[in-house]
Amino acid sequence: MSDITFIETTEVDRSLLLELYNDAGWSAYTKDINKLENAIKASLYVRIAIKDEKLIGLIRVIGDGLTIIYIQDILVLEKFRRMKIGTMLITKTLQKFKDVRQKVLLTDDNTNTRLFYESLGFDSCEKLGLVSFIKFE
Repeated sequence: MSDITFIETTEVDRSLLLELYNDAGWSAYTKDINKLENAIKASLYVRIAIKDEKLIGLIRVIGDGLTIIYIQDILVLEKFRRMKIGTMLITKTLQKFKDVRQKVLLTDDNTNTRLFYESLGFDSCEKLGLVSFIKFE
């Protein structure tokens, strides 16, 4: 992990963004790269993981940074998964916003995803008697 650099920045090269988001299969983001770039720039916080000048991971946070943060995106290139990069991105983010009461994210419901986020201290909404609503356009 010593050859991986973690950088806080909202300036990320578009070709590197395309590669990372396409690798994750997130075509809803990559069909309008200008919108994705602007979303990154407008985010409250972005931290990237770089190895050999290649973008291998990214976490993006939106919110007010005082009472709530929403982890909008967390991605790691497939060939770099299971190397604790996602864990490092989340850990560094949670440390930065340690005084924020609500830390929220929405993700796929599968066993590995649940285990990953639960290992980092997150609870699913149903465990807390909560419900989440979403409206996609």
